[in-house]
Amino acid sequence: MSKEQIIDSIKEMSVLELNDLVKAIEEEFGVTAAAPVTVAGGGAAEVEEEQSEFDVVLEDPGASKINVIKVVREITGLGLKEAKALVDGAPETLKEGVDKEEAEELKSKLEEAGAKIELK
Repeated sequence: MSKEQIIDSIKEMSVLELNDLVKAIEEEFGVTAAAPVTVAGGGAAEVEEEQSEFDVVLEDPGASKINVIKVVREITGLGLKEAKALVDGAPETLKEGVDKEEAEELKSKLEEAGAKIELK
């Protein structure tokens, strides 16, 4: 059979028959009919863009809540009552959209006070 004859016979098949044909070809030749994945950048794997803004999230205040509340007050500028409510309501976002350097600095201050922090 020529390619044209094969293509003509495929054109005449129903969707179910085509599905069966694809499965049979996959089994016979040990291949899959998945769409090919293209790689951008001239053959190099596409590198995920580095995140530039982070949210500092208080996951758990830890055992020394008083120290964490002090640091939260310093970071956010909140009053004692508001900072305590924020710490008691963990997990809570303390700061949003900060750069990586500031986020790391805030994380280290809070972890030093005993809190568990996540950067998102």
